[in-house]
Amino acid sequence: MGMSTGGRVFSRALQSVAVLLAMSFVIYGLMGLMPGDPIDTMISGNPHLGSTDVARLRALYGLDQPWALRWLRWLAQVLQGHLGYSRLYAKPVLAAIVPALGNTLLLMTTALAASLLVGVPLGILASLRPGSVLDRLANLCAFVTISVPTFWLGLMLIAFFAARLGWLPAGGLTSMVAGEGGGGLADRLRHLALPATTLAVAGLGQYVRHMRAAMIGEVRQDYIRTAWAKGCGPARVVLAHQLRNALIPVATITALEVGGLFSGALITETVFAWPGMGRLIAESVMGNDFNLALTGLLLATAATLAGSIVADLAYLWLDPRVRPS
Repeated sequence: MGMSTGGRVFSRALQSVAVLLAMSFVIYGLMGLMPGDPIDTMISGNPHLGSTDVARLRALYGLDQPWALRWLRWLAQVLQGHLGYSRLYAKPVLAAIVPALGNTLLLMTTALAASLLVGVPLGILASLRPGSVLDRLANLCAFVTISVPTFWLGLMLIAFFAARLGWLPAGGLTSMVAGEGGGGLADRLRHLALPATTLAVAGLGQYVRHMRAAMIGEVRQDYIRTAWAKGCGPARVVLAHQLRNALIPVATITALEVGGLFSGALITETVFAWPGMGRLIAESVMGNDFNLALTGLLLATAATLAGSIVADLAYLWLDPRVRPS
């Protein structure tokens, strides 16, 4: 008898915890191999520090111990709920991450929803008449959006909508000028429009291509011919039978995209000065802020693993063949 849904989710959760432990060990080791450490930064900022002061600081921060032992100490602190202190932001890691996490979730969910709302219907329509004008236009749209560099697209949107037309702000999270409604909902949406559009367009092509290919592949299956033979109408065949199975590969792509958008939107966040997790992770790595970088990278890993679990649950709902008996 197959494993129940709850047992499967619990098993995947345990596997995710093991992956996070392994990733934390690897990331901590790789960061330990990076040239320089926080003490070196302190020395460069204060030339009056002597060798005795440097040795005392290294002992205080535990940097005089092997990195494996330092990882164990860090892990013990995390299990107690202490993520450490961010040197770059001069505040606890949690206080530094929460605002960036909220900004990234807002940008990620908006861009992902826009990509799905446009890409999935466009792929379905293109699959209904392969080789038609609409199909060719959809394929062209997919190839263009996949091929266009994200930074170039962002700059072009800024040049047209911000610099030339003046309709939208060029970057940032909110307006600094009170007269422009700084901090209000409408102001935040205006600032969100360009970076979200950039990410949505960049991810649009893969949804169009995968949706189209999956729909064309399903149309040759026996159950589709059976549905036609039973007298089902075109809308019922496409939406109630064909679409459900064709969404399975799209669910996989969406799950993988969650992790990519969570930490991989660095270019978009840099172009639009959007204070999200991508910029935060890059700045913490370049600034040797070990606690902040490690926590941010592990959050990105956890987001990818969570997306994978959600994809498995989507499989159970979309495909009855994989449901436990």
